[in-house]
Amino acid sequence: MENVMEPEGTTEGQATNLAQSAASKLSQIGERTKQLGYIQDPVRQKQVILVIVCVALLLDNMLYMVIVPIIPDYLAELQKAADKAEAVVLQTNFTNSTIHKAKGNFDLQIGVLFASKAILQLLVNPLSGTFIDRVGYDIPLFIGLNVMFLSTLTFAFAENYATLFLARSIQGLGSAFADTAGIALIADRYTEEKERSKALGIALAFISFGSLVAPPFGGVLYQFAGKRVPFLILACVCLIDGVLCLTVLKPFSNRERENMPVGTPIYKLMIDPYIAVVAGALTICNIPLAFLEPTIANWMEENMHANQWEIGMTWFPAFFPHVLGVYLTVKLAAKYPHLQWFYGAIGMVFIGASSCTVPACKNFGQLMIPLCGICFGIAFVDTALLPTLGFLVDVRHVSVYGSVYAIADISYCVAYALGPVVAGQIVHDLGFVQLNLGMGLANVLYAPALLLLKNVTKMKPSFSERNMLLEDGPTGLYDTIKMEQREKKRKGLCTTIDENGIETFPQRSYSEEESSGGEYA
Repeated sequence: MENVMEPEGTTEGQATNLAQSAASKLSQIGERTKQLGYIQDPVRQKQVILVIVCVALLLDNMLYMVIVPIIPDYLAELQKAADKAEAVVLQTNFTNSTIHKAKGNFDLQIGVLFASKAILQLLVNPLSGTFIDRVGYDIPLFIGLNVMFLSTLTFAFAENYATLFLARSIQGLGSAFADTAGIALIADRYTEEKERSKALGIALAFISFGSLVAPPFGGVLYQFAGKRVPFLILACVCLIDGVLCLTVLKPFSNRERENMPVGTPIYKLMIDPYIAVVAGALTICNIPLAFLEPTIANWMEENMHANQWEIGMTWFPAFFPHVLGVYLTVKLAAKYPHLQWFYGAIGMVFIGASSCTVPACKNFGQLMIPLCGICFGIAFVDTALLPTLGFLVDVRHVSVYGSVYAIADISYCVAYALGPVVAGQIVHDLGFVQLNLGMGLANVLYAPALLLLKNVTKMKPSFSERNMLLEDGPTGLYDTIKMEQREKKRKGLCTTIDENGIETFPQRSYSEEESSGGEYA
């Protein structure tokens, strides 16, 4: 009997263990459900979305600048190997001319490689902006992160110039989707002007940090760990951000896209005079940074006899005044929101004055002052004008932000596409002093154009095509009835009547009235 009873006891013990393990798993599932509920909370979700977008912008700008200390040296090694192989074949009397030709070709290769990302991004942005307006912000952001991940891996394992060029171009394609969709997503989720300015300011701080910390990050890892390590680290971070985007945003859910309003076409936004002024300011204020990056290293070597570590650390101290500029602009915009245009104008004057003083610097310490002034001014312009673009779309068009921030991205790309190609030629033909004076003068002269934005904050959404949606429709009594119905619908007092006379109930969805609300009126 004892032998018979032992298996029963064993069975009871196994059943108890199974019950305990099942209870433990249920408890874990409950904890995960609570965590999911935490993420689905609207306020928390906005914070998580801001983190996702900021990490995407950080990665894009780090990948853009991390190649600055890596690629020239890596291409020089490839060029030396090619020269050695060619020297075996060529005769001695042709060696000098061959080396001179190779040097010129090498400089051209670096310039084209650096500019290829911005050029492709410039070409794709009009299409990506329209695509974002049609399908929403989450899918393009997810696509952009995947393309950037592919680009980073291609950089890591590239062994020749053609593969590096392909990786750089692929990055431009990913940036056209990720950057534009990310900034537009922030503008869409943060509808109040104070919140939007603060959120976009945080995003700009991550952009600045990525651009300025990437060269020393890439240079140190390249020297001590090899070419692949910095790119593999960035690829891992990009993969984590993509998984977070897939988990939180659920980009392949159609619930939100079904109720999205139709955005204003990008060509209509481009001819809006207010948006055109902002886009011009964003281009001109970034020209000094874009033109100095490929030229200042040679100028420092020739005029200051600068060391490699000084050249590598040229832009890093400028990160701190950039963050200070973002912080001050956000605080000022919260207190005096009607002076956004003035903050942008001050920033352009800062940039112009700082750019003109760069050639007068005699050592590394002196050079830090104007470079910090340029980045401080850029922070003022970007932080003041990017939220203004969202506000202009709210009050003058439909509150869908893909195309308008594609225009902003185009403005940046114009500067950074021209910089590596044009700046060196200007320095060669006219000189480094003339280049800086021209850039400074352009910024100072453009600053008064921002006066056109002076009365933007006084615009009312009720007088815009955003709320009327009657650009080509009837006028008069119909307009009055339509506006009354919209006012009552906004207050939740009655049903609405559509154009066919059918009574419909108001839907809580992504409609034009609720996308930015009546807080601007």
